[in-house]
Amino acid sequence: MVTTRPAPWAPATRQGGEAPWTRNDGLVAVGAGVMDLLSFTFASLAGQGDVPVVGCVLLVVAALPLLVRRRAPVLVLAAVLLLGLVLNLTVPTALHFGAAVVVALYSVVRFRSAPVVVAASLAAVATLVDWTKWPRLSLMEMVGNVLAAVIVIIAGAVMNRWQRDIEANRRLLADRAVAAERRRIARELHDIVAHHITTMQLMAGGARANLARNPEVAREALVELEGSGRMALHEMRQLLDVLRAGDEAEDEPIAPQPGIADLERIVAESCRAGLPTALDVRGGERPLPPSVGLTVFRIVQESLTNARKYAGEARAQVRLTYEPDGVAVEVSDDGTGACEGLVRAGTASGSGYGLVGMRERAALHGGTFEAGPLDEAGFRVAARLPLTADEGALR
Repeated sequence: MVTTRPAPWAPATRQGGEAPWTRNDGLVAVGAGVMDLLSFTFASLAGQGDVPVVGCVLLVVAALPLLVRRRAPVLVLAAVLLLGLVLNLTVPTALHFGAAVVVALYSVVRFRSAPVVVAASLAAVATLVDWTKWPRLSLMEMVGNVLAAVIVIIAGAVMNRWQRDIEANRRLLADRAVAAERRRIARELHDIVAHHITTMQLMAGGARANLARNPEVAREALVELEGSGRMALHEMRQLLDVLRAGDEAEDEPIAPQPGIADLERIVAESCRAGLPTALDVRGGERPLPPSVGLTVFRIVQESLTNARKYAGEARAQVRLTYEPDGVAVEVSDDGTGACEGLVRAGTASGSGYGLVGMRERAALHGGTFEAGPLDEAGFRVAARLPLTADEGALR
């Protein structure tokens, strides 16, 4: 589970969990209101020689519903049209598609179905016609309103299509990132399993050689062989789980995989790279399954890489906690740039999907994963990996 927190400039979140409006909604409402005020001011000065205060107030009030245009676009359009009629009855002025009406109708096109869009467009066109001139309605006025509505509908439809394409591309990139991370995990697990099998072969040969002359040594070798076989079987199951997800391990040279013992090395490398980093180990240290140690190493490695890229001038801390039934790792920094960089893009070295990869690794072991900005400053990545009874008993 990846958790993030709202940006500091966002409006207060309601109890339901979603903010009633965003900063962009506020900017749109202000912009529409200013444009309508300018249009009304110039038209009033040209036609009457003065600017009615009541008309200005009504135009400002008509722009306020745009704050919630994403939540209730149909009601917002109705409110804007109704306030426009009140303005026309209070201060006679030419009816037209003002900025508030355009934004309200555009919101209906963006967030509602086609039948609702057609009905809302007809209502907007009909409302903005000066029916006091019936039956001698102005043809230019009718055509202008219809064209304005058509342009707004086309703009909203194009934006909807563009957003769908963007979302589809984002899902495709995320799926590819997950697949690539699974292939990488499969390769690493393959190396670990190969190491276990090689060790088992050597121990079996040693037990056979000492079976007659030194039974005690042979017995200890067989006990170790049993433990390695159990661990190899566990790792093989995890490897098969990854491959069954639809990905196959790529052929790469077998190399020793890093683990818990390598944390001091990457912490030292982080310090040399310009990010002062401290390592804090808590609880009784004990050997961990190689795949668990590898996952902890990768999470710390990705987190420190991201901190060096986005945290700016900061200090980092790596905390490893040995628990009775699991192991927990936490990487935090006190920088000011990591929050926006990571929350916005989920970045990591090389792939651009570091959070995705860390989450996949934690999920492979049935663990939990969290990432998000801290209250004051900085960013925190935390994962907990449970251990089975046999894994927790490793010595």
